[in-house]
Amino acid sequence: METNLLNLTVRIGCRQSYEAKEPTAALFMIKPRRDEAQRVSQERFSFNPSLPGVEYQDEHDALVAVSSHPDNHGITPRFVSLAKVPRSVLRYTLPSRYCDADNVIEFAKDLFGKIPPGVDLVQAICDWVHNKIEYRTGSGLSNISASQILNRGYGVCRDFAHVAITLCRAFDLPTRYVTGHLPNIGRVAPGTPMDFHAYFEVYLGEWLTFDARFNVPRIGRIKVAHGLDAVDGAIATLYGDAPLKNFAVWAYQVNPAEVSVGDPIDLAKRLDGTLKVRSV
Repeated sequence: METNLLNLTVRIGCRQSYEAKEPTAALFMIKPRRDEAQRVSQERFSFNPSLPGVEYQDEHDALVAVSSHPDNHGITPRFVSLAKVPRSVLRYTLPSRYCDADNVIEFAKDLFGKIPPGVDLVQAICDWVHNKIEYRTGSGLSNISASQILNRGYGVCRDFAHVAITLCRAFDLPTRYVTGHLPNIGRVAPGTPMDFHAYFEVYLGEWLTFDARFNVPRIGRIKVAHGLDAVDGAIATLYGDAPLKNFAVWAYQVNPAEVSVGDPIDLAKRLDGTLKVRSV
């Protein structure tokens, strides 16, 4: 992707507070990835302990340039046999902790076995998950696998991603879990609190983006991490007893001439949240 096509700016970030009774090791994965689809123009990370062993707060704030084109723009999907797939990609055909493809092979074959491998198969899987799994806010669990979600019938965005990934891997399609930010560019803002979002990518000659939760091409995705499943995309991993006390996420389009990192979060300055895509 040409960098001059990165003509929109999205402010993304998060603020998290944890309360610990003793020093606690923690691993955070919150900075956007450096790649050709997104360019970080401003960034700030802060970690503020107050009293030792009492409360810790971390904050990440960034301005990221993204394209005004929707998902997969300019990419021509093509099925690639496993014999020609790069070796680094083969790991994404394997079952994993949350994407237990070996438990759903017969189920997947019954539903989609007559569709040739490729983009039509992936889209059929995406359509099915979008229509058959119910989205329930706050229903996410940290220890539930895709096969369990299929039996339960509802979940959150990470569960939609896990189920779709699992069904794709049942056909040996290299598929990876992605976590990141999703602003509402060209979409009406739902009026709910912003959060991180989970979706997935399938290798069809190139990595193509799919989203079983919303199931429409979107503009302005900002990737934080990708991997086999949510284990590789965990925003925070704490090695001890440190309950989360406060959590906030922001992802919205701004005018970079008017907004800088560290400014107060001011949604009155957002440019997204409407059907019109506005560029500055």
